[in-house]
Amino acid sequence: MSGRPLIENERFLRIAAPLGVGLIFLTVWQIVVGVANIPAYLLPGPIEIIGALVANWQTLFWALLMTLKVTFLAFIVAVVLGTAAALLFAQSKWLEMSLFPYAVMLQVTPIIAIAPLVIIWFKNLQVALVVCAVIIAIFPVISNTTLGLNSVNHNLNNLFDMYRASRWQKLVRLRIPSALPYFFGGLRISSGLALIGAVVAGFVAGTGGQGAGLAYQILQAGYNLQIPEMFAALMLLTLAGVALFGLMVALSNLALKNWHESALKQEN
Repeated sequence: MSGRPLIENERFLRIAAPLGVGLIFLTVWQIVVGVANIPAYLLPGPIEIIGALVANWQTLFWALLMTLKVTFLAFIVAVVLGTAAALLFAQSKWLEMSLFPYAVMLQVTPIIAIAPLVIIWFKNLQVALVVCAVIIAIFPVISNTTLGLNSVNHNLNNLFDMYRASRWQKLVRLRIPSALPYFFGGLRISSGLALIGAVVAGFVAGTGGQGAGLAYQILQAGYNLQIPEMFAALMLLTLAGVALFGLMVALSNLALKNWHESALKQEN
């Protein structure tokens, strides 16, 4: 590795390439806004957005923490409930056939339509936001983990049968390890959806005050035509989403790097 130029280093390219594209995009954006003399209330430039972020850092930071609190709570609940549901489905085809369609129905129901009801049912705003985010985030965990538990190598399955392994031994030593790559794939999707769910529910509950987090700040900035502040809040949401995805990728690599082909290829 020491003799290879940086341009041939895959790890360096994975970081430098998207950063370069982002830098070019921001530069072109700033030039277009300046040359066309576009007013800030229509489209602020990156410099104005960063200035708004610095000026309102304390307010936006605390709102971000509130949004992340809802996101992490919803994500944890979604992972626990989704994994438990997938394990139940793996134990009985009847259970899977009976209940999986309801998980699909939960996924395809627009959260914006049921969020007002959830907010009415749960008087505590934070609990209502968490419930809305769980509804959005739970399906990828159920779907991916169930798929992984059902994708066991048939030869290995026959080997366990030949040695008369118990149902519990097959689950712990064969099916769960086989499902881990699928499970972590579900976590990558679910983490982003939990953030989206927290924000969408926050938009619906926008009149609930600052407990709604960054969604409330975006709404307030829009009402007051403070567009640079709105973009600054959106930028924080985007960075939070990227950080969550990166955290899930790191967890996946940490769990799989010593035995699964997908992680071994990344190591090489």
